[in-house]
Amino acid sequence: MIITIDGPAAAGKGTLAGAIAKKYKLAYFDTGMVYRAVGLNMLIHGYPLEDENSAEKLACELTFPQMIELSKMPDFRSPKGGKAASMVSAYPKVRQALLKMQQDFALNPVFEDGTPASGAIYDGRDTGTVVCPHADVKFFITATPEVRAERRFKEFQAKGIDISYDEVLKDVKARDERDANRASAPMKPADDAIIFDTSTLGIDDVLQKACKIIDTKQKNS
Repeated sequence: MIITIDGPAAAGKGTLAGAIAKKYKLAYFDTGMVYRAVGLNMLIHGYPLEDENSAEKLACELTFPQMIELSKMPDFRSPKGGKAASMVSAYPKVRQALLKMQQDFALNPVFEDGTPASGAIYDGRDTGTVVCPHADVKFFITATPEVRAERRFKEFQAKGIDISYDEVLKDVKARDERDANRASAPMKPADDAIIFDTSTLGIDDVLQKACKIIDTKQKNS
C-alpha cells in the first residue's frame, strides 16, 4: 500500500505519517529531506540560494547515504535550513532531478535498516499530485498559518533555537507563498485527496479519522 500526506509546513504531516507508518508497518519517506539536503549543501558550499544551476548539480549528485549524513547536522532542521529547502524546492530543475529518487522508493520501499517493507507512506508537498499520483490513499493536512507558526515556534524553543514567534510566522507565510506559486508542481491537494484541517484537531483525532479511511481501503482492495 502507498499512502501520501501533503500539506504546508507544520501542519502535522510528519506526526501523522510517523504514527501511520508505525501502525501499518510501512516504510516512511519524508520527501522534504531531499530538499533540505540540497539547500543545506548549497549553504555548505557557499553557493547563493538563487543559483539554480548549482542547486540542480547538487540535486543530481544527491544519494540517500549523503542525505542521511546531512540530516544529522544542526542546521538541517533549523529555520535557516528550512528557508534554504523552500527556496531550492521552487526550482523546476531541482524538482525534476529529485523526482526519480522519490518515485523509485515506492517501487522498492525499505525501512531505515534496509529491510524490505510491504508499502510506504510519503510526507511532503506534492507526493499525491506528482511523486505518487496513483497512491492508494491520499491525505492533505493543513492548518492556519498562525497555528502552524505557534507549533513550529514551540519546536524551536524546545531545541534552544533563538527566534521570535513573529519571525516564524513571517517564514511560514513566505514558504506558503513560494509553495503555492512555484512554476513547477505548486502545492495543492490532489483531486482525490482527503483534506484534514488540524487547526482545532489533535493528532489522536486526525489519526483515528485517517485509520478509518485506510482500513476501509484495505477491506475493499
